[in-house]
Formats: sequence, C-alpha cells, structure tokens
Amino acid sequence: MSKNVRISLYILIPIIGWVISGQFIEEEVIQKKSSQELTSVIVEKSDAEFFSPKVTLNAAATSEKRVRVIAKTSGEVMPNNVNQGQWVQKDQVLCRLGVVELNRTEVKAPFKGYVEKIIKPGNFINRGEVCAVIIELDPVTFVAEVPEAEIKNIVKGQNVSIMLVTGEVISSKLSFVSKSATPSTRSFRVEAEVRNPKGLIRDGITGTLEISTNKILANKISPSILLLSDSGTLGIRIVNNDEVVEFLPIKILEDTQDGLWVEGIPNASNLIVRGQGFVENGQKVIAIPTTES
Repeated sequence: MSKNVRISLYILIPIIGWVISGQFIEEEVIQKKSSQELTSVIVEKSDAEFFSPKVTLNAAATSEKRVRVIAKTSGEVMPNNVNQGQWVQKDQVLCRLGVVELNRTEVKAPFKGYVEKIIKPGNFINRGEVCAVIIELDPVTFVAEVPEAEIKNIVKGQNVSIMLVTGEVISSKLSFVSKSATPSTRSFRVEAEVRNPKGLIRDGITGTLEISTNKILANKISPSILLLSDSGTLGIRIVNNDEVVEFLPIKILEDTQDGLWVEGIPNASNLIVRGQGFVENGQKVIAIPTTES
C-alpha cells in the first residue's frame, strides 16, 4: 500500500469515527458513574525530535554531453578497432579515413565517453557527416521536478537517495535547484550529480529520488489517535496542565512503518491515546499515564 493511500486512510478513518461517535462506549476507559464524576483518559507524553521530512520524486538520468563527431573531409572509413558500445579516451581516434588530406584522416573523440553510434569500416563518409555519436556518462545527472507547494523546503546541497528501477540505491546531494518554474507544470527542476566511472548508470534510466530536507522539530504519533474537529480539521487531543482537554490541529509530514511524523504538537504534551473520542474540548478529565493503565 503506498504512503499516499495510507495517509488518505488515516484521514478517512477519523471521519467515519466522527460520524458514528456516541454510538459506542469504551467501557474500560470511560467510566461515568454519575454526572458529577470526571472521565478518565489514558495519556502518553510526546517529546518533539529533530526530523528531516522526505520529498519523493520521479527522476531520470541524463548524460552531461552527447556529441555528434563530424568528419572534416570525405573518404572511405578504414578499420580502426573502435566499435559501438565501447568506452574511448579523449583524443582516441574514432574514424580513420583513407584520403589524400593526411592531416584530416583522423576523427578523434572530444572527451572520454561511451560510443553510442559509429560508422562501420568500408562505408564512404562525406565531409560534414557524422562519424560517431559519443556520450559522457561520468558524471550523470538525475533530473526531477519539485511541486511548487514543496519547493520552499528544497535547497542546494541537501542529501538525496536515488533508487533505480533496477534496484540499485545511490546516494548524492542536490547540485542544482531552479529558481524558475516550468510554465506547463508549475514545478521546479532539481538535479543531483552522480559519479559513474564505470558507466553502470545508463543514460535515461529512471528511478525514485528522495530528498532529505532540513531538520525540524516534529512528533511521531500513532495514526490511531487522529481525530477531526467539528469543522473537519485533522488533529489530536491532549490534556493540558490544568487537566483540561484541548484539540490541536496537526500537519502530517511523513508516514513511516512505525508511526506518523507530524508538526503542530508542543514539546512534552500529554496526548490522549485512549478515550479521545469520548471527551470534549474544554472538559476537565482525569489523566492516567500509559505506565499506570
């Protein structure tokens, strides 16, 4: 199940509970023997921690250079032991021509790279025609688009993790963050440069790029304590220092396997973890720590 689906369920479940609340009573937590007695709720202290929210994007690798190497004269292509798919060094001869103009018989690689395409020996090539296509694969750059709602949290130099469709995971840093949105999508281009000395990362391969944004104070909570206010705002209930119930709106930052990271909860708050659906804001209660329940 995807994170977005899980978060949607976390929001939907409180809505259902909000609609049917009052129809069931959790007897082990709510004990109202008379109208004068206070309701007991189970609370758990929640301490804020530094947390780096993740921004997950689709990304694709692109080579730094792709050059069509042009012949400067005409002639028959001679055998040269350079084949399609081969790595070549800068100034290595790609095409050797059998012509009179000796100073123009060799077409050399402009940089170290990978031969994507090359004309085969025995073919005749005219001046100005392509001898070979060579691409530079070290480094490669992964390119992604950040939605405008999240770009405020993205800065150059942040750590990224890239999971390729083939399963490999690569670590890098953001090397570029655009200041201008793409007009058609209103998103911002970001890039992460990756060393690729052996050419194992292919030009155009796709993957998932996860950006670790700057650390902020946040709380990790169980999704089971989420509620909706009367106005439909997502949040949780706490017991304040006066033993009174308060509703706190929260924002979900990230869904993990062991809980939700959220912001909007003051440090050392007493979260109501059982009975929160059966008390009201402003109601005085008896707070029982989880260690005593």
